[in-house]
Amino acid sequence: MIINKKKMVLFAVSIMIAALNMRPAINSISPILQELTSTLQMNASTASLLTAVPVLCMGVFSPLAASLAQKFGLERIIGYALCLIGIGTLLRFFTYSTGFLIMTSLIAGVGIAAMGPLLSGFIKKYFNEHVPFMISLYTAALTTGAVAASWLSVSIYENTNSWRVTLSVWVLFAIAAIPVWWQWVLKNSESPSGLSVPEEVKPIPWKSQRAWLLTLSFGCMAMIFYSATAWIAPLIENQGYSKQYAANILTLFTATQIPVGFLLPVLLKKVTSRLFWLWFAAGMEALGLLLLALEVVPWVGAIFIGIGAGTLFPLNLLLPIDLSKNADEAAGLSAMTQSAGYIIGALGPIIIGTLVDLTGQFYSTYVFLFVVTFTMSIIQWFAMRSVSRNRG
Repeated sequence: MIINKKKMVLFAVSIMIAALNMRPAINSISPILQELTSTLQMNASTASLLTAVPVLCMGVFSPLAASLAQKFGLERIIGYALCLIGIGTLLRFFTYSTGFLIMTSLIAGVGIAAMGPLLSGFIKKYFNEHVPFMISLYTAALTTGAVAASWLSVSIYENTNSWRVTLSVWVLFAIAAIPVWWQWVLKNSESPSGLSVPEEVKPIPWKSQRAWLLTLSFGCMAMIFYSATAWIAPLIENQGYSKQYAANILTLFTATQIPVGFLLPVLLKKVTSRLFWLWFAAGMEALGLLLLALEVVPWVGAIFIGIGAGTLFPLNLLLPIDLSKNADEAAGLSAMTQSAGYIIGALGPIIIGTLVDLTGQFYSTYVFLFVVTFTMSIIQWFAMRSVSRNRG
């Protein structure tokens, strides 16, 4: 769809402001996890649900989001999703039990689940000639929200002495995003009432082997990423470092992804092979995990893992768009990869929490993450071979 420059700028800014909301509900947990487990008397397995539930929602509700978008339009459903994230985040201020806190993760997770694949479809619809750049912009904004939550949570907690304030203050992002989306996007959309989908294009390609390979690749990426997001700060604290230092390491891991995301489109023009960059990213994550396991300067390991994550996430977002004929097929393929992929990814924090409860230490988690990284590399090879064969 061709839009004028004014709408393009408004839509691009709207994407960025909306994307800021997609990670604080998850990333604000890890820096103060010890306080939450102590106050609410949670074990590691239960605590892992605070990260796993939103990720699981991304998997379960992505197909529903694609179906609703076909009926009511990408633009409107994204707007409703922002409202859900805001409600879930605000309710954390009133939390007094583990069950209630997990429920807020569920509410925010449903909103995050809808926004993920639909923002990809939105980019395909309105920025078809600038997809790699817009994916980088979207990823950078998403990561900026994650960085803010990772970096500021400990300071907010220390200044307010309230984990409820620390977890709920991020509703301010939603308060900023909702009116912007309604005013700039919904009022300027060409067809907000629905999507022009050719009847022969199925929204969710469940029977496609290529789609499942891309989904498994996304799932392994998400498993490593959310395991690191949930547990890297407690892991660093376990090595004897302070809470603020551990939060800074989480922030560094997250912040590293921003410049990597912006650099990736340039690198893809130099070396166009998707498999090369997928394997490069997997190697970076493996190296970073090794450094953390050996308890070598944590910030070095965090940077390497961040480089890997910052490369893998936009690549896994870009591949379904690359291989789609139109915005609706992109939304459908993205919904599938992010649906089953996030369900797989949600298992990561839960498995690590269970391993910590069973063993009482963190070293077994490194073995688990190394196995996932190796498995991901094999899947990526099969996925890219499938794509090449399909194109040939």
